[in-house]
Amino acid sequence: MEKAKIHIEQWADKILPWLLEHGIKIVLIGAIGFIVYKVLLKIIDKAVRIAVVRDPESSLDAEQKRENTLIALFSATLKTVILLIVCMMTLQELGIMIGPLLAGAGIIGLALGFGGQYLIRDLISGLFIILENQYRIGDYVDFGPVSGLVERITLRVTTIRNTDGTVHHVPHGEIKIVSNLSKNFSRVNLNLGISYSADIEKVITLVNSIGQELASDPAWKDSILKAPKFLRVQDFGDSAVIIKILGETVPQMQWDVAGELRKRILEGFKKNNIEIPYPQTVVHLEHQK
Repeated sequence: MEKAKIHIEQWADKILPWLLEHGIKIVLIGAIGFIVYKVLLKIIDKAVRIAVVRDPESSLDAEQKRENTLIALFSATLKTVILLIVCMMTLQELGIMIGPLLAGAGIIGLALGFGGQYLIRDLISGLFIILENQYRIGDYVDFGPVSGLVERITLRVTTIRNTDGTVHHVPHGEIKIVSNLSKNFSRVNLNLGISYSADIEKVITLVNSIGQELASDPAWKDSILKAPKFLRVQDFGDSAVIIKILGETVPQMQWDVAGELRKRILEGFKKNNIEIPYPQTVVHLEHQK
């Protein structure tokens, strides 16, 4: 018992001075790191909300989502940096030489640097995509090879889901052209063929009337910003006169509204005996004597 007591006292004599010298420093390092993190978080929040230029055509909710996305990205980066600094200082207080660790990390970083150039390109491109508000979560975008609904945005990739349900993860560095099909509003753009013998003025009146009725329908009026209407004679086809119909809808409702508009136009044309032509082939048979 006496030997054990002496052993404990010897350990206590060694540990207590270490705790008083290094232990308090480690606690202070952690506390200061936490305080710095909280202070910088508030600075980032205010700086982003001041620096981000508001889009007058976007809603307040959409702009807040954009700002919150930027704040979350900068906060995650700040947290990683402060955590690394705190860990390095703690290791040094524990008596672990961080010089060799830093040298090893430098060698590994150099080796990864050649392959990491694409990662840096993706991160920088992603930062500008978010800053410039090119698209947000919930927008329907077309990147060229793929298109779909934006489900997630990070600094490196954008995740979109197409109409078939397929999920695409697109690195930002690979995005050359962004076509946003649902920013602020969407548009019904319909080309319709009518017979050359049809009364064009009657067709125009009927199309505009159907568009107004659709926009006034309680089931559709909240989805339509501008009633679909005749715009112009678009082209002269082989068997039909092509007219263009345009209207504006809330984002991502253009396909549903266009489908309902086609159905109502088809019914209206049938009631008014207006022909929607289809390609035909005329065969002339030569009668032999």
